[in-house]
Amino acid sequence: MSVLSVRGLEVAFGEVRILRGVDLELEAGRTLGVVGESGCGKSMTGFAIMGMLQRPGRVSGGEILLEGRNLAGLPERDYRRIRGKEIALVMQDPFTSLNPMMRVGDQIAESLRLHQGMSRSAAWKRSVELLDQVGVPAPEAGARKYPHQMSGGQRQRVVIAIAFACRPKVLIADEPTTALDVTLQAQILRLLRDLQEQEGTAVMLISHDIGAIGAVSHRIAVFYAGQVVEEGTAEQVLRHPRMPYTQALLAAMPRQGATRLAAIAGQPPLFTEMPAGCAFGPRCAYRTAECDTAVSLRELTSGHRVRCVRAEQIAGLAMVEG
Repeated sequence: MSVLSVRGLEVAFGEVRILRGVDLELEAGRTLGVVGESGCGKSMTGFAIMGMLQRPGRVSGGEILLEGRNLAGLPERDYRRIRGKEIALVMQDPFTSLNPMMRVGDQIAESLRLHQGMSRSAAWKRSVELLDQVGVPAPEAGARKYPHQMSGGQRQRVVIAIAFACRPKVLIADEPTTALDVTLQAQILRLLRDLQEQEGTAVMLISHDIGAIGAVSHRIAVFYAGQVVEEGTAEQVLRHPRMPYTQALLAAMPRQGATRLAAIAGQPPLFTEMPAGCAFGPRCAYRTAECDTAVSLRELTSGHRVRCVRAEQIAGLAMVEG
């Protein structure tokens, strides 16, 4: 069952459209991985859902339905009651996400007191429990530390503790492992998965790393130029990609024994100069004249949607080449 439904979401900065009709479904206890190149609109989607777009950015169309309630255009005072309680955010840089002048235990407690109405002592006790739950060593002592006294991995665990403190229905994790080494990345992703399973939270995990996304996601949405260009189960997208852009992303992944990475030719289009038809067309090896017409996101097989007019032909070509 969908907890959050994003339907036809449009985000504009002035007259320039950045998101162009984004559709997503987040289900309780499931992870939706969102991947794509930098600047493709994946983080913008997360900020739009959180009501955190910076001016002059605005939601210019579509719906953001949280259990049927449309959040698009909601006044900031109403969003404050939802943000942190029903929808929470984990950002990529924990150091800038935390207040350097407050002990981490007080920062967790602040959210509990605001949204749960807990007393100061009860909120502190719960903060220590949460730090223990997310794996911060010596949680009682850890709660008394300031952010600069903790390692990068510990700070990210604190941010996750804050996000899960009020047991939100939806968690948006925006590049939560970018600043961490490979070992810590795996630990943080495993922590998010374990907490999600315990709490039944719907998670939207945003990353440029399609390999990391695939390891923990139930479904994957691939973004390009402000649109979803492929969406399906992790197996459908990773093992049977039908959008040339998804295929190119997978081909560019580092592989053991490889001496060179496969680069994607060309550059993403400017949002002020979008090509007619398929936005990936100018970079696509399969491009034909029909790609210059409007391209919609359509279902190929059950639950597998692709924004490509030649998806069936490309699937056949891939089988022949394989």
